[in-house]
Parts: sequence; structure tokens; C-alpha cells
Amino acid sequence: MIKDLLKDAESRMQGAIHALHEDLAVIRTGRANPGLVEKLHVEYYGSPTLLMQLASISVPEARSLMIKPFDPSTLKAIEKAIMASDLGLTPNNDGKQIRLNLPPLTEQRRRDLVKHTHGRLEEARVALRNIRRDVIKDMKDFENEKMISEDDLERGEAEVQKLIERFMTEVDKLGHAKEQEIMEV
Repeated sequence: MIKDLLKDAESRMQGAIHALHEDLAVIRTGRANPGLVEKLHVEYYGSPTLLMQLASISVPEARSLMIKPFDPSTLKAIEKAIMASDLGLTPNNDGKQIRLNLPPLTEQRRRDLVKHTHGRLEEARVALRNIRRDVIKDMKDFENEKMISEDDLERGEAEVQKLIERFMTEVDKLGHAKEQEIMEV
């Protein structure tokens, strides 16, 4: 019973780490990365569609992205979605593809991005703590219903604590790596 709860907690914590990883990929750094725009929603025939499903995204140079739509009629919609996003980039449309030139980040903008990254890291930590709280609550419910013993409860709580410490370390590693990437000139 406790093993099932621990497996569930571990998979939920993996999900939280995966979500954090995707959130951090969208945060802009000094160099071009297709992850900046892949998850951008473009209005395509009335429904929001991910940009990566509508176009190929390449990095021809260190500070530029090239977006080549599979269907040329989507150029305007892609351009509109980029303008509406919070990326702060101006698309250059040549009729067949869109180029995005990433200007170098200022020191202040780098600091703001690091603060934003820290906010995302804290959200991930809160998610992990919530998972721990839910699992421990379930264990206590099982103990109250006499499905597990008090010793099993203590061992389970210790296992959950080890699990959360492992994932918190991973959050810290991801955050440190992203901070280094942002501050790199």
C-alpha cells in the first residue's frame, strides 16, 4: 500500500520536474534556441495550434531563428502570434519564411530573467511539497483506518522525505544551469 503511494508520488514529482524543464526552455537566453517558439500557439483555421506543428524551426546563426511554415498561407498567423507573445522579438517576413533576430541581452534584462527563473523554481518546489503533503495525508488516513501500522507510517514518511529531497536537488541543478546560461555573455 505504501509502495503504491510512493510510486504515485514519484511519478507525480517526475511530472513536476518535466513541467519545470519545459518552463525553463521557454525562458530566453543569450543564444537562439528553437524551444523559445516551439510551444507558441498560432491561430490556425480557428483553433490554437503549436508552432512546431505548423513549421520547421532552425537556428542558422547563434542569434537568429528561422521559421519555415509547411503551408505558406500560415505566415501571417505565425507572425501575429510572435508579435502577441511576450518574447519581445520582431519577426522579419520575406514571404516564404520568418526570421527572428535575437538582440543581445542587457545586464538588467538578464537579472530580470534570473528573477523569473527563480519564480518558476519556487513554483516547482511548491508543487513537490504539495505532493509530499498529499501522500503523507493519505498515509495518515490509512493508519487511522488501521490499514497500516504506526511504524509503517513513520517509514513511509521517511521514504517520502528522501524522495522529495532527491527531486529538490534536481530542481536546484536545473535552476543553477539555467542561471548560468542566462548570465553567460
